[in-house]
Amino acid sequence: MKKSYYLFNPGRLSRKDNTLKFVPVDENGTEGQPRYIPVESVDDMYVFGSLDANSALYSFLGQNGICVHFFDYYENYTGSFMARDGLLSGRMLMAQANFYSNKQRRMVIAQRFIEGASHNMLKNLRYYDSRGKDLSAPIERIEQLQQSVPQTTQIDELMGVEGNIRQAYYDAFNLIINDFEMGGRTKQPPQNPVNALISFGNMMCYSQCLRAIHQTQLNPTISYLHTPGERRYSLALDVAEIFKPLLVDRVIFKVLNKRELQDKHFAESLNRCLLNESGKKIFVKAFEERLGETIQHRTLKRSVSYKHLVKLECYKLSKHLLGIEEYRPFKMWW
Repeated sequence: MKKSYYLFNPGRLSRKDNTLKFVPVDENGTEGQPRYIPVESVDDMYVFGSLDANSALYSFLGQNGICVHFFDYYENYTGSFMARDGLLSGRMLMAQANFYSNKQRRMVIAQRFIEGASHNMLKNLRYYDSRGKDLSAPIERIEQLQQSVPQTTQIDELMGVEGNIRQAYYDAFNLIINDFEMGGRTKQPPQNPVNALISFGNMMCYSQCLRAIHQTQLNPTISYLHTPGERRYSLALDVAEIFKPLLVDRVIFKVLNKRELQDKHFAESLNRCLLNESGKKIFVKAFEERLGETIQHRTLKRSVSYKHLVKLECYKLSKHLLGIEEYRPFKMWW
């Protein structure tokens, strides 16, 4: 079974027959123990340190459908190497562009993203409310804001509602998390451990959504909630809104409340807080475990992993754009 691989250290990546060879290199140029990765086991790779590789290696990765996602020292997503796009579809591209250029059609899709995201946020809050955390105030606030989503007529207006929903949601984090205080939402850079986890987790979710989009005929640069821009895959930002409560926030609550992550796993400097290497490994392990969890899908009548749910969401959006079936966002029902 294919899986994701994470490279936390700087090093060199090369091909050795049908195997990837990664050699970590420290700041003095000293090589560490090589790591051999069978190429048939790799789905995608996440690189958090500098990587030395040549064009032949990337050609080999592309031939095997392996994507590589890059992050800088400050954990910011910087870009991806995407395998050759074998699912190009002019019909889909035209459909995406037509829906974007039609204000009413675009608003419907954008509203559905917020509908799904806010529902899943409420599911998280109700889960912890039922376990003794008094979250009635943020739950009521989000329920009120939800009612205004269908009434919005402009994307900016909808994004304003979404911002208020998320503010109410983040206000509840201090009541859910035991030993850490979130304070306000800070990013670029995050200024405390909870914000560092949110930023890091959101980028991981974004990368998962980008990978799922790439496995369909959708073009990742044409989006509906977030405005398409230069040098970013904005459709992945749209889809990620639905899955962040499920894939990121629940993992954050777990690793902090079970004390899997502690103060020692964060590096704090002037106006910046980041996970250190051991902290990243702990969070990534919990994130991967979450992706691998399964549910009994109510429509497919079989077990489906959380990771596969993201891909199914892209298929649902594709059907909507092609006029096959109306798009309904994924909503947690358990």
